[in-house]
Amino acid sequence: MLQKLVTSQKLITAIFALFVFTSAAIAQQSNMIELHAGLYKIQVEVAKTEKARQLGLMHRTFMPADDGMLFIFDQSATHCFWMRNTKIPLAIAFIADDGKIVNILEMKAMTEDNHCPTKPVRYALEMNQGWFSKKGVLPGHTITGLPKN
Repeated sequence: MLQKLVTSQKLITAIFALFVFTSAAIAQQSNMIELHAGLYKIQVEVAKTEKARQLGLMHRTFMPADDGMLFIFDQSATHCFWMRNTKIPLAIAFIADDGKIVNILEMKAMTEDNHCPTKPVRYALEMNQGWFSKKGVLPGHTITGLPKN
């Protein structure tokens, strides 16, 4: 009888853990949108709130090849980024209101160097390191599908 109770408790704990993990994954996916860089489709997680922008991609150990994170700011400004607690090397494209890429920088994991746009921007798109160069996406190219609000 005691063993059945322990087994039942383990099963309930496992089901609860699965529910929590699935709920977190669904919540993250619901914050995903599709962007395009020329012919390339990009699935991005949107970081629009101050808290989401501060957390960014910190502590993650993997990001799928054509996924990224889009940072949206309320106003165009010189929004700089660093890689504190970010375990994945990334590339960042700073994007103007019209969707044109202003500049692209490669960023090393776990560093605190500042990476800044060359002029005020409202958007920043982080992808895996080398993604933009491998796809031939350059400053002056346009990212489409950006939310306007």
